[in-house]
Amino acid sequence: MKKHSSLSIKQLGFAACFLLLFSCMTLFLFAYKRDEKRFANITSELFVNEMKANTLSMHYNLADPAAFGIYDYTPTLGGYDPEASKHGRAALENTLAALYEIHADKLSEPDAYLWKLMTRSLENSLEMSNFPYYSAPLSPSSGMQSQLPVLLAEYTFRSKRDVEDYLALLDQTDEYFASLLLYEQDKAAAGLPTPAASLKSVREQCDTVVTASELEAGTHFLQTTFRERLDSLFQADQITEKEAEHYITQNDRLLKTVLLPAYAALGDGLLLLEDTSVQLCGLGATPEGRSYYENLVISETGSYRPIDDIEELLVQSFTHEYDEIKKLITKNPGLLKNYSGAPSASFPYKDASQMLLDLQTRMSGSFPSIPGGSVTAAVKPVSESLEDYTAPAYYLTAPLDNADENSIYINRSKTPGGLDLYTTLAHEGYPGHLYQTAYYNRSSLARQIRPARELLWYGGYLEGWALYVEFLSYDYASALLKEHSQPDAALNAQLEKHNRSLQLCLYSLLDIMIHYENASYSQIAKTLESFGFTDSSVIRSVYTYIAQEPCNYLKYYLGYLEILSLQDRAKELWQNEYTDLRFHTFYLDCGPSDFATLEEELLSTP
Repeated sequence: MKKHSSLSIKQLGFAACFLLLFSCMTLFLFAYKRDEKRFANITSELFVNEMKANTLSMHYNLADPAAFGIYDYTPTLGGYDPEASKHGRAALENTLAALYEIHADKLSEPDAYLWKLMTRSLENSLEMSNFPYYSAPLSPSSGMQSQLPVLLAEYTFRSKRDVEDYLALLDQTDEYFASLLLYEQDKAAAGLPTPAASLKSVREQCDTVVTASELEAGTHFLQTTFRERLDSLFQADQITEKEAEHYITQNDRLLKTVLLPAYAALGDGLLLLEDTSVQLCGLGATPEGRSYYENLVISETGSYRPIDDIEELLVQSFTHEYDEIKKLITKNPGLLKNYSGAPSASFPYKDASQMLLDLQTRMSGSFPSIPGGSVTAAVKPVSESLEDYTAPAYYLTAPLDNADENSIYINRSKTPGGLDLYTTLAHEGYPGHLYQTAYYNRSSLARQIRPARELLWYGGYLEGWALYVEFLSYDYASALLKEHSQPDAALNAQLEKHNRSLQLCLYSLLDIMIHYENASYSQIAKTLESFGFTDSSVIRSVYTYIAQEPCNYLKYYLGYLEILSLQDRAKELWQNEYTDLRFHTFYLDCGPSDFATLEEELLSTP
């Protein structure tokens, strides 16, 4: 009996321990599941709400919204709403408070990374909300008056619903531009009026982007591209011929009765705001411009370095590039004499498709393959009516769930061909934006990364990468030119590479001088003259662009320098195990991020 009793006591003791252990494990797992569930709910609700708030953004991010839980929505362009802006800060605070309550160490690795990104991003957004009238949605170089028509022209028709959404958005363009005009009016009332010269430039665009003569002739690109997209649906038996004709009639009517008057009203409203006493200046000349600029640098570049440290980093890079140019010229005395920028006449490839194929071949081995295979891109010319207002080239980001939709636009008036086109295609295509986007979209879907990542934008990560690979493409071009027995042209390409880097570095320094140190036009002119700029119109143009587009050059060049810094850190950590392939894979797998979080991730990588 005792033996049996003793055995029973041991069993009971074991059972008690097991129950205690089970209870602890249950609480442990519950805590993990609780945090994961709360984080999933927060990110899902945030994503759906943000997508529903801007149909244009949703359409470019998602090919199939229903697959992401978005079944019912009302087409909307969004726009400026003073009341909504007031509530925006409270919404930011509430979201951050909810995130702070979550234990990041109890989340899965991808969720913990997203938690960190979201928290930092929203914290900076909260700081930015202290400066409601410092942004420029109608910037002469990148404002919505020139961006919106391009986004409408590229609005993909995958179904009949897309056509109807598109027409609904087109019908709202008058309200949308009216909201932007209201923002400019409120901005002026707050003591931060837009300079008269900038307003005049935007007005001139309003007069030329859409014209009555083009619409009457049926030749405007919003008419021709609409018909082309409808034809694709018709060929796929998604719409009938009668429906296509109805939609074309609707599009023409809305362009003439809504969009054209919307541009006219915007131009007239801006004319009333023009005050010739308001001269162009940098953020540094405005009451809280320096503080705003500090947060803008974080927002645009993803770099958390203090401005003084950024300036020091730029000076070091400038010195390095200058020394590289001196070495190249000293070693090849005739190079400078024969230097002519980016020659195109003798470049081995003339066609964009040939160049993209060559770039893909040369990047092989140093960059990871895109999951599911490489993707193609349609290379299209920018409409003539937009050439004066758009960049030399740009890539329209493919939807998260359809990496096969890719378009690269080339502004022929600013990107003639040859080496210039080759490096531009590297920047926009392979191994640049197109490759980077396709790689991350496919890999993130495969890893089931939460779509809320799409809400976070990191200009330094994206544009820094594009510039990083653009500089690599100069080396590719040099190798290509040598293969075609053009050694002088190959050297020329190397000189062009360092010259471009030097120029972008200089412009980034000027950005800080204008927007943080409050340098005047005369100070900037003297600086440029000391570097050999002699044409006063060029000097004025450089100053005007940087003053109107704060942080734009930094977004590219500081992003590039941050990647180099991260690469150097990887070499230190990985030693003999470092390869370019491993570093590029790490960078791409992390996805769009700020550089502080990227470095922390690198340090934690085994």
